[in-house]
Amino acid sequence: MAADVFLTVSVLAVVIKLRPYLPGEHLEPGEVLPDPSLFLMVAFLWHVLFAMSGVYALDRISSLSKQFGRFTTVYFLAVLLFAGLLFFSFRETSRMLVIYFGVADYIVLLLLRYGVTVYLHRYYKNGKPSSVLIAGVSDSGIALADTIVREHGAVLKVAGFVDDAPSVDRRLPAPLLGGTENIASIIRDNQIDLVVIALPENRAPEANDLVFKLEALEVRVYLIPDMVSMAVLNAEVERFGDLVIIGIREPAIQGHRRITKRIMDLTASLLALSITSPLLIVIWIAIRLDSPGPILFVAKRVGENGKVFEMYKFRTMFVDADKYQAEVTTETADGRKVYKIKDDPRVTKVGKWLRRWSLDELPQLFNVIKGEMSLVGPRPEQPFITQEYDHWQWQRLLVPPGVTGWWQVSGRSDLPMHLNTQYDIYYVRNFSLFLDLKILFKTLGVVLQGKGAY
Repeated sequence: MAADVFLTVSVLAVVIKLRPYLPGEHLEPGEVLPDPSLFLMVAFLWHVLFAMSGVYALDRISSLSKQFGRFTTVYFLAVLLFAGLLFFSFRETSRMLVIYFGVADYIVLLLLRYGVTVYLHRYYKNGKPSSVLIAGVSDSGIALADTIVREHGAVLKVAGFVDDAPSVDRRLPAPLLGGTENIASIIRDNQIDLVVIALPENRAPEANDLVFKLEALEVRVYLIPDMVSMAVLNAEVERFGDLVIIGIREPAIQGHRRITKRIMDLTASLLALSITSPLLIVIWIAIRLDSPGPILFVAKRVGENGKVFEMYKFRTMFVDADKYQAEVTTETADGRKVYKIKDDPRVTKVGKWLRRWSLDELPQLFNVIKGEMSLVGPRPEQPFITQEYDHWQWQRLLVPPGVTGWWQVSGRSDLPMHLNTQYDIYYVRNFSLFLDLKILFKTLGVVLQGKGAY
């Protein structure tokens, strides 16, 4: 992160210095005298966009091919935003300066990434990654080893497992080196740097004894709490006096990532409302002429962490349509209920048109402005449906609900509810600004195709 910001600011300074001597509109030396805040703007914009979009994700850093696509997309987004900000702030800035800077900085940052990957691979080949020993052949221990092998092989290496009574009978991603009684010699012989204790809850006394054995050894020790039965998706550990408290219902999006997401929601929503305001008036009149009843449909929905709020939509059904929900509810072959069907008889003529183009969702931009929803996220669910959730499905409520989401661009209403939930949980686990932008762009294509819209 520091190298990106330093090199970007440096490239900008060099390009400004060389601009009078480069092809383009002739400028005299000393004529390009930028405001110092221009450098702060570039540093802030590059850092926030790169950090929010997953450019620095550890599973990508060790491979240039994994970095290239996301880095390139986010980089050119940063350049476009930079050019847009210049239009509103420093309009006298040379356009050729922006082009030269954009190309030069892209090459420099790409070379930086190439250098980092080459260094990490040489570091790995020389046997220098931190060596990890996992105490406990458990589901948690094996999952940790698989993650290290799959995503962090350039900086970590799983030396093996130790366990007196392995509880999992399947192929291990690393060898079983022995029992915990020999852990001191195993650490010395294998030059272990990190020990991770992953024993199940029913073997807590063994974990305590193991911690005491490791106190005298020069290794770093970590503990994986046995919380698999709780289906914890996003936990946060805090000190409270002399106690360690684990929050198991923490928001999945926090800190600067949440602030940036909120800024994007407000900016895009206000812009969308200003552009579509004439269309909103036309829809308002069409609904009024088509059928009696209110223009807006206001419904209770379940949002982040189970909070109930009132969601706005243009009314697409006859009044009191909710009373006939049972008549259109169907079941799949495996007994799962489906609450949304094609050719619903309750939908009005204008309502079918609005649903075809997803225009009935436009009033939800006001929910976004109020902070009850986000532009991108799992769709807000009806309270009576959440009452039938399995425990794992509640994980979709760990982020703000969205006007559009990952399952909308992956099949929309053609997918059954339980598959929608899996797509939503994928979004919760993999949230980034880049993913939000990808979903927004894909949403435009899905809406134009009208796929699954009913």
